[in-house]
Amino acid sequence: MDYSRMGGARMGRNKPRHAEHNAKGTANNPFGKQASKAELLKRMKAAAEKPKKDD
Repeated sequence: MDYSRMGGARMGRNKPRHAEHNAKGTANNPFGKQASKAELLKRMKAAAEKPKKDD
């Protein structure tokens, strides 16, 4: 088989079809940023209260 006649390699076939909305390194989710303990507790309390409000 003559591999020199096969043509060049196909590039860009192993990339995702779209960018994720929460991908690392974006404006919404920058690298190295971690939520503070207070923000985390606030989110957890809000999530715990949500089922109580739905009843």
